[in-house]
Amino acid sequence: MTLQDLPKMMVSYTDGWPELIRIHPSVQKMFLQYVMPMSLIPPAMFVYAMVVTPGEIFPALVPQMTPGEMLAVVVAFYLAQLAMVPLMGSIIQQMGDVVDLRPDYHDAFMLAAVAPTPLWLSALALFIPSAWVAGIVVAAAWVASAALIYHGVKPLFGIDDENKSRLMGSFVLGAGIIAWAALMVVLVLMLSMVVGLR
Repeated sequence: MTLQDLPKMMVSYTDGWPELIRIHPSVQKMFLQYVMPMSLIPPAMFVYAMVVTPGEIFPALVPQMTPGEMLAVVVAFYLAQLAMVPLMGSIIQQMGDVVDLRPDYHDAFMLAAVAPTPLWLSALALFIPSAWVAGIVVAAAWVASAALIYHGVKPLFGIDDENKSRLMGSFVLGAGIIAWAALMVVLVLMLSMVVGLR
């Protein structure tokens, strides 16, 4: 799977997904070579936004954060993202019970690793110093992630029944929204602690 496959994977059950299944990367390989680098994008773009365009997107963080404060925030956020992907894989695996299915953890992890890709990439919108642009890009990224979930559940878990596939996709999307909200809470808590300690 390459990033070029993502647009096709958002709209098709048969483009990109079979290739990912065929390659069958191990959980460890996918985590080290895909999840870890992709999870670096949001923290790196946060630092970029704070250093290059301070106050444009995060006005509450003016005066500027110190390098130590920034490091604490981005490390905590990065680690939270890394923890969330295997946790989501486990949750997705457990959700199989909803449709009388017990997906392999490997397949559940692949979905948990691929689905947030648009959200990770949406952080690149911080190159444009506008909260509106960032918000619109994140909203579009959520739609893209939802499409990946709905189109990935069926081929990854081998679900033939369209209704079961949609139901499973809906539960995975709901869990993903909760997970993303939890990550945002971690980020907000870290930022509020930094501001509060000044």
